[in-house]
Amino acid sequence: MSSAEKLKRFGFRTTRGRRVDTLFVNGAVFDGTTYRRGLAVAVKNGRIAAIGPDIGQRAGAEIVDLDGGLLLPGFVDAHVHPLQGGFERAHCDLSPLSGLPQYQQKIAEYAAAHPERPWIEGGGWQQPDFPGGTPFATDLDAVTGDRPAFLVNADHHGAWANSKALQLAGIDATTPDPPDGRIERDRDGNPTGTLHEGAMRLVSRLLPPADHSEAVAALLDAQAYLHSFGITGWQDAILGAYANLGDATAAYVELAEDGRLTARVNGALWWERDRGAEQIPELIHRRDKLNYPRFRARTVKIMQDGVAENHTAAMLDPYFDGCGCRTGNSGISFVDPIQLQQHVTDLDAAGFQIHVHTIGDRAAREALDAFEKAQASNGSNDNRHHIAHLQVIHPDDIPRFAKLNVAANMQALWAVYEPQMNDLTIPFLGPERTGWQYPFKSLQAAGARLVAGSDWPVSSPNPLEAIHVAVNRRTDADDDPFLPEQAIDLATALSAYTQGSAWVNHADDTGRIAVGALADLAILDRDLFTAPTDEINTARVRATYVEGELVFGPDQIGRS
Repeated sequence: MSSAEKLKRFGFRTTRGRRVDTLFVNGAVFDGTTYRRGLAVAVKNGRIAAIGPDIGQRAGAEIVDLDGGLLLPGFVDAHVHPLQGGFERAHCDLSPLSGLPQYQQKIAEYAAAHPERPWIEGGGWQQPDFPGGTPFATDLDAVTGDRPAFLVNADHHGAWANSKALQLAGIDATTPDPPDGRIERDRDGNPTGTLHEGAMRLVSRLLPPADHSEAVAALLDAQAYLHSFGITGWQDAILGAYANLGDATAAYVELAEDGRLTARVNGALWWERDRGAEQIPELIHRRDKLNYPRFRARTVKIMQDGVAENHTAAMLDPYFDGCGCRTGNSGISFVDPIQLQQHVTDLDAAGFQIHVHTIGDRAAREALDAFEKAQASNGSNDNRHHIAHLQVIHPDDIPRFAKLNVAANMQALWAVYEPQMNDLTIPFLGPERTGWQYPFKSLQAAGARLVAGSDWPVSSPNPLEAIHVAVNRRTDADDDPFLPEQAIDLATALSAYTQGSAWVNHADDTGRIAVGALADLAILDRDLFTAPTDEINTARVRATYVEGELVFGPDQIGRS
């Protein structure tokens, strides 16, 4: 079915004829920075050809009636893990569920349906569903029997292993914690079934490698799923082996070479934190090989700390315990801060963009210190470095983002009151640091460039859900807003998810509706600027285009 036939079938009024270009009419336009009404947008040869109120109907053009909706640049996700998301959707996916009984039922059903698989793999369980955020191997044993099982949690910073998996890995009371992780134990030191951060590798190294055809299928499924949310490009935040998944590079290369990669992708090459500068020549070699029209790898991803919920996020001051007393634990800096400065300086000199995961305020400061050292050594450049997540930022460090030209990469969907925040974060951060979380407005006011991503499958990839939270600082109208003074306006949030993220991907021909720009576009079913702000997350994507070609139509909405 042609794109014109799809549009007509699903309610878009079209004028058929020799396809010279496409004309979008009868709706509002957000061009990446500015909202305007009464404009038409013409597309020819994959690019924006004209914008204005009096374009007129072009001979042979396909007329797309926006029907009062909003035309905007395609969303660009600046931090996402499509292969992981695709694999979880194809394996034991716990993400739609909650609570141990639901998890056990799903795991049992999956195990029964796939007796041929030597390991039970998947993930998506939520930490608040277990006391202290840590499930037990015995609960997994009850539904997996003697087959090893390894299920990562929703944030991919921990895993639930059964007794067979622990046994195969040789993990017992004598096994030391790795430098970048922790094994949950009982009072006698015996492992209980939860592995944090680097401790996951003790088991994940035993998993059977993913079949290449499975990886390609998972990536194709993820691409279609992301297109259904208006996403036309992204930065894959890990190209390399991590947790329970192998490297997605080969799958991307196959799709890029045979034309099935319809998204525009920049890959972030994984920095192996148990190695040092000797890996930089390897990263340069990989970057130079991966240079396709829609797939490049010009970034290096460094994970500087863990997450607050398991107390591995790196904090300037120690965590509190459940009684409000200081502990001796300030989290983990995965890369020595002094070494980080040298590595970032060397990578910057080699022309890499550096993408740093930070959750804690110490990790953020260490990353900013490293960028400052790089700038002092190498001078200013256009590498477009960014720090992702921004959960806890010390107020003294907020002005440094703009000063150092480091983009602030928001995962806005997390800035709400919910069980993980209420039960596993706020009590252990304390009131002062709780107030420093997700400071989007402060960063904007200080001149920082805002970009946006989802971290899917950690959380929903739907940009409209994240934008809703960025504007409202809550999910539902009945919820209390979380630090409402840090809310940003709709245009700023949309700009971060379009022009901002396109900028951070060096995709300067996208992220905007301007004459000459590539026609990577999304159509929403309503005009967000005239609707109540507490209804942003109810909007839906009607269609998605890449270079003027339809890659998602309304018949696919809601597929999973």
